[in-house]
Amino acid sequence: MIKKSCLIILAVIFSFSCSTAEPEISFGFIQLIQYQGESGPREYFSFFILPYDDDGIDNLDEIYLHHDRSQLFWHIKSDQWLSYTIDGAVWIGTRSIAVTDGSLPRGVFRAVLYNKGGGKHERSFTYDGSIRYPFPEIEIQEGAYIILSRWPLNKLICYDSSGNYLRTVKLDSLTGNISDLGLPSSARTVALWAEDEENFCSALTNVVLIN
Repeated sequence: MIKKSCLIILAVIFSFSCSTAEPEISFGFIQLIQYQGESGPREYFSFFILPYDDDGIDNLDEIYLHHDRSQLFWHIKSDQWLSYTIDGAVWIGTRSIAVTDGSLPRGVFRAVLYNKGGGKHERSFTYDGSIRYPFPEIEIQEGAYIILSRWPLNKLICYDSSGNYLRTVKLDSLTGNISDLGLPSSARTVALWAEDEENFCSALTNVVLIN
C-alpha cells in the first residue's frame, strides 16, 4: 500500500514538473549582421523571440527556424541559445544563423518553439532587408581614429585586454581623437558597429588596438 501511494505521488509531481501545455512566441525579430571575414563580409542572422511558458523559461527546450522556400532550417537547443532581459522580459535566441556559402535567404521564416513536455507553438516572421552600404572600416593611429562608413549609425564597442565587453560608445564624428571619446580606462581594443536601423541591418568589424 505504501509503495502504491508513493507511485501516485511521484506521478503527480512529474505531471506538474513537465507540463504538456503549449508555450507561446509572443514576439520576435530577425536582424541581418555582416561580420568581417578574411575573404570579405559574411552574413549572419540575429534571431530572438520573446517566449512564454506556464512553467517558466526553464521549461523551454528548443527552437527551430525554418525557411520553407529554400528547404533550410536551423536548430537551437536551450543550452545553446543566448538570453537577455529587457524591462523584466526574457528574450532567447542566437546571433549565429548562417549558411555555408553565399547569402542568407529572404522572405518568410517559420519559428517553432518546443517545451520539455512536448508542447509547441509556431509563428511566422518575414525578413526582406538588404545591405545598402559598403562594409565600414576603422583605423586608429597615434591616438586618432578615422571611420570610413556610409551607415547611418556608428558606434565603438570597447573590450579589455582579455576580450571582455566593457561599453558601447556612439560616434558623433567619423574622425577625432580617441581621448575625446571618454572610453573606459581599461579598454584596449575596439570594434566598429555600424547600423541601418530602418532596414534591420548591421555590420561589425574586427577589433583594432587603441594604442
